[in-house]
Amino acid sequence: MDFKQFNLNKIFEAMAYAAEKHAHQRRKGNNHVPYINHLIKVAKLVTECVHQPEDDLLVAAILHDVVEDTDVDEQEVARRFGEKAAFMVHQMSDDMSMPKKVRKAKQIEKAPGLSSDTKILKIADKIANINDILTLSLDWDTKRKIEYIHWAKKVVDGCRGINPQLEKKFDDTCSHGLKQLAKEK
Repeated sequence: MDFKQFNLNKIFEAMAYAAEKHAHQRRKGNNHVPYINHLIKVAKLVTECVHQPEDDLLVAAILHDVVEDTDVDEQEVARRFGEKAAFMVHQMSDDMSMPKKVRKAKQIEKAPGLSSDTKILKIADKIANINDILTLSLDWDTKRKIEYIHWAKKVVDGCRGINPQLEKKFDDTCSHGLKQLAKEK
């Protein structure tokens, strides 16, 4: 990968900002993994599967949960990182005032209308989440993990047609996960 193509200052500024805003948050589970690890994994998936991703896409990958999970609003993201990154973060953010079941249904409903770049982020986010479900020590039973994978498939189905490599990685992750979980039953 040619790093000269990236505005590394902007990308590292987003990483530092996300690390600060998510500093006291941990991924679900017993490992207490710093939340920033998830954001880095999503950005890494984008760099692996998107030929010459734009800075705004990588910044949005790093910041995709900052509005949903912290006290940051979309206007602050736009001021600091630009309208394009802020728009993707907006599209990735759930309305946390809604019940979980409604938020999950909205993700399925909204997926086909997301921008192309946000669809890439959504798929990468689901891959990272499934990988964490399979590898982190969670207080989830096998049934809940399987249900998450099936729900994620419904969300990603609305995002298809945008990046075959990322979609294949998602499908492979789901297939591997379901096989692994079938052994746990």
